[in-house]
Amino acid sequence: MNIGELLDRQAISVRASAANKKKALAVIAEIAARNFSLDAGVVLDALVEREAADSTGVGHGVAVPHARLEGLERMRGVFVRLEHPVDFESVDDQPVDLLFALFAPKGAGAEHLRALARVSRLLRQATLREQLRQARTADVVHALLVQEASARSSAA
Repeated sequence: MNIGELLDRQAISVRASAANKKKALAVIAEIAARNFSLDAGVVLDALVEREAADSTGVGHGVAVPHARLEGLERMRGVFVRLEHPVDFESVDDQPVDLLFALFAPKGAGAEHLRALARVSRLLRQATLREQLRQARTADVVHALLVQEASARSSAA
C-alpha cells in the first residue's frame, strides 16, 4: 500500500482551523465523510473513541489518528495542517499541527498496522515535516508525501 493509494488530493486540507483536539478530529471527520461517503458523526465518534484509549500524538507536532469503519472498501487517509497547533496530549507534550488520519475497513488486520507504521516513519523526518508546514496547496502536500514515501521504499 503506497501513500498515493491511501491519500487523495481532495482529502487534504492545508489551512484548517480548530480550537482544540476534538474540533481537529471533527475537521478530519468532515473531510472523510465528504470524500469517502461516510457519516461525519460516525467517523468522529470512532476517532474520539480511539483517542480516549490513548493519544495518537506521536511527537514533533504530528498526530496519526485512526479508526476502523463500516462502509470502507479499502484503507483511506486524510491529511490536515492546522493554522494554529492544538494540544493533543502528545508523547512529547508538543502541540499538533500536522495530522495524517488513517481509516481502515472494519475487518482490516495487519494492513492497517502496516499503514500506521509507514505513515509514522514518514512523518518522523524533520525535513519532510518542515516542507509540509510550508506547502501552500494540497497538490504540493500530496507530491511531498508520495515522493518521500516512494524514495523510502526504493532505499529499503
